Amino acid sequence: MGEPRKLIVVSNRGPVSFARAENGERIARRGGGGLVTALRPVLSQHDVTWIASAMTDEDRVVARETGGQPFDEIAADGSSFRLQLIDHDPGAYDGFYNVFSNPLLWFLQHYLWELAYTPGLDHGVYHAWEEGYVRVNRSFADAVLGELEPDAAVFFHDYHLYLAPRFVREEAPDATLAHFIHIPWPQRDYWNVLPVAIRTAIHDGLLANDMVGVHTQRWRLNLLRCASDIAGAACDFGEGTATYRGRRTLVTHHAISVDPAEFEELAESAAVLEAEREIVEHRPEKLIVRVDRTDPSKNVVRGFRALELYLEAHTEAHGFVGMLALLDPSRQDIPEYSEYLGAIQREARRVNDRFQQDGWTPIDLRIEDNFAQSIAAYKQFDVLLVNAIFDGMNLVAKEAPLVNQRDGVLVLSENAGAHEELGDYAITVNPFDVAGQANAIHRALGLPLAERRARLEAIRSHVREHDQSEWIAAQLADLDRWVAPVASR
Repeated sequence: MGEPRKLIVVSNRGPVSFARAENGERIARRGGGGLVTALRPVLSQHDVTWIASAMTDEDRVVARETGGQPFDEIAADGSSFRLQLIDHDPGAYDGFYNVFSNPLLWFLQHYLWELAYTPGLDHGVYHAWEEGYVRVNRSFADAVLGELEPDAAVFFHDYHLYLAPRFVREEAPDATLAHFIHIPWPQRDYWNVLPVAIRTAIHDGLLANDMVGVHTQRWRLNLLRCASDIAGAACDFGEGTATYRGRRTLVTHHAISVDPAEFEELAESAAVLEAEREIVEHRPEKLIVRVDRTDPSKNVVRGFRALELYLEAHTEAHGFVGMLALLDPSRQDIPEYSEYLGAIQREARRVNDRFQQDGWTPIDLRIEDNFAQSIAAYKQFDVLLVNAIFDGMNLVAKEAPLVNQRDGVLVLSENAGAHEELGDYAITVNPFDVAGQANAIHRALGLPLAERRARLEAIRSHVREHDQSEWIAAQLADLDRWVAPVASR
């Protein structure tokens, strides 16, 4: 990780969220999501100020009590850092998050819009852009400027904050700015869903950074092409640079990862062992597992249909093969997400009604946020189904093989970012090809033990070698390599 340095981490969701216990005492809970987990080593090894949105009612109370200024906080591992919570105007934040960031940008960057019908960019979307996304990004930029020191590097994260780097750059031309995008970067034509002024502003904001990172070479090339075609940047695809408005931005790709030791420890925890006992007690002979959010990009409905086709073609699997689907309800205050959850439930019921018999139910669908249960399922899968329509990375494909005890086989979408690293060891599927996924399930279940074991061990070795600490260290090294020569001129 190198020498400790001053870092300003900026993201919508922070590493800590506050709530009130039943006794009225304020409690701090570790923030959810892969971003917070992946950045944990930064907190332990660097001088970090983390700027994030106040997400809960108690977060907003804390933000008001601290006057919107950073305060000392302790991470789950005991590391100290400073946290600044921004209490956004509720109307602005609703437009920023629930209208523009999700679903508009999320759907765009995951290729989810049915373009013959959606989206319809009405006055509400323009209002959400101008009075929501732009205003909230300006608030983040103002918070960064208030904390900026000459030797600090700023790390923006994800699709919520595309405009903030330009706002900072205008006030602090010499600031060191980097941005990592955790979701796919689609091809140029898909960005044409957005009006010219909006898509140009997004790319203009992103190119105000010294460095922009994505997970894969695929997303990196798409981003460079968009920078050229939409913003008019002069791009060197070999070097990975975009020259725009008098400065050069380095575009890199580094695959986010996990902490193998953490998952190996969790796998033997009391909560996981208890959940595992319940799974073992009720599991079929062969178990297909999927662990996802109920997000349309995760492609759960097609996965259920693939299981249906498999069972239709292989009557010998009835009563012998089943799927355990552990799904975390996602963004249910957004209509597209709540509607998709309903589709998931209807599809599971339909498949079960068709095939269930004598106490055997093909799909065991559980909709809850239960991390221990997910780790337990990781240990027990014979087949792990990751058939995402598009994913920036997909950490389930990396987490589960680390702790699996059944020489399980990974079935992996070619459109998941993890496929760039793990595709040689997985059975690859086209996420739209339901028949192909059914065939992949059959193939995975029939692989010889030696081949299953070799594939699983290869994934484990790769993830252990390329862990979350390497992901962070590589970005800091790139930033140092890129910014230092500029500073010396």
